[in-house]
Amino acid sequence: MKTNKSNISALMITFNEIKHIEEVISNLTFAEEIIVVDSYSTDGTFEKLTEMDNVTVIQREFKNFADQRNYAIEQANCEWIFFIDADERLTEASQIEIVETVKHNNGIEAFKFPRKFMFNDKILRFSGLQSDQVFRLFKKGVTKYREDRLVHELLDFNGEFKVLKHDMLHYSFSDYQAYKQKTEHYGLLKAQELFKKGKRPNWIHFYIKPAYKFIANYIFRFGFLDGKEGYIICTLNAYGVFYRYKALENLLSTSPK
Repeated sequence: MKTNKSNISALMITFNEIKHIEEVISNLTFAEEIIVVDSYSTDGTFEKLTEMDNVTVIQREFKNFADQRNYAIEQANCEWIFFIDADERLTEASQIEIVETVKHNNGIEAFKFPRKFMFNDKILRFSGLQSDQVFRLFKKGVTKYREDRLVHELLDFNGEFKVLKHDMLHYSFSDYQAYKQKTEHYGLLKAQELFKKGKRPNWIHFYIKPAYKFIANYIFRFGFLDGKEGYIICTLNAYGVFYRYKALENLLSTSPK
């Protein structure tokens, strides 16, 4: 779909997203402008973006997710911000809902999207993912991402918000090794957060917390109903908890006394 003068800046941050970039950009034709902040991709993502007439691409060194997102917001020229990750997709119904929400807004300044987790081409309906919602649409100037959250970033927004009707699709899992590397990257950033807060890991963090994460998602949040895919995701997400505290232990052991 194409809607001119939507007063929406579509923003994205990228690093090595060549597999996703063309399709995700094709989801953003409703936006008045598309701005991508790329962290010096090495797989052709930046070059592909520069070939797109409707995209403004800026290269900037990656510090953390919140910092990079806040920088992208500063580049936007429209009244409304719509953020999307490269591995997310919008249905046509969702694109229409975004435009209509902005056009007929009744004073609410931020909106969440329900999100469906895609394991390759299969929707995972359980495994702790069934309540996934993310802020993606908000007025420029009313909020920004909290700088103390380096990963799983949060909007510093305390006002009234609304959850939109149509789902975003989250193609987070393409293969086992890629998802494992992603959990490790997030785990390292989370460890840096904990390090700055002076946290120290113990046996509970290494054994009880990962086990609880797996049991909560696989048993109590019905991950077993997602079949082998649910088992894989629940296992990897529990591994991410273990990796976070192992990374924190490493930071503590290598930091100046």
